[in-house]
Amino acid sequence: MAESQAKQRVFFALWPDAEVRAALDTLARQHARHNGHAVVAENLHVTLAFVGGVTAEQRACMEAAAAALTAAPFAVTFDTLGFWLRPRILWAGARVMPPELADLVAALNAALAPCGYRPETRPFQAHITLARKARRSPPVRQIPPVVWRADAFCLVESVASEQGSEYRVIGRWPLRG
Repeated sequence: MAESQAKQRVFFALWPDAEVRAALDTLARQHARHNGHAVVAENLHVTLAFVGGVTAEQRACMEAAAAALTAAPFAVTFDTLGFWLRPRILWAGARVMPPELADLVAALNAALAPCGYRPETRPFQAHITLARKARRSPPVRQIPPVVWRADAFCLVESVASEQGSEYRVIGRWPLRG
């Protein structure tokens, strides 16, 4: 099997419960109606660490690192909309980042380093992609707050299909601290 075929595309994320997912889906459909394509409800998440292609050995290393991680549960309030011209993304963000979320990302980055992970060089910004192929910044920035109580983080596989990417949770670890 070729090297590229042996790799699995993965990322670590916060995965919403049904109530938060429904609220985010409503926001995505409402704001993407005239500005892009709403992300399907099943794919809404907060990326903590985008890893990319990994071998089975790297994935096992990352799963062990995630299982050993200690981080406290927290709540984050998504209360603002944003827009990135490139890559034409409409997103929901949090004006205030809980310190526990920043700590989780830092701990995850450090824990994954021995597995070959190189963290993003830009500062972490908690966001949820609501729409792709957006053409403009939203007319409003403030949105009704969506409070997300995070009590676990996940390892997610990204699988390309004709309909776009499909995300599958392949590992979950509780936040306890």
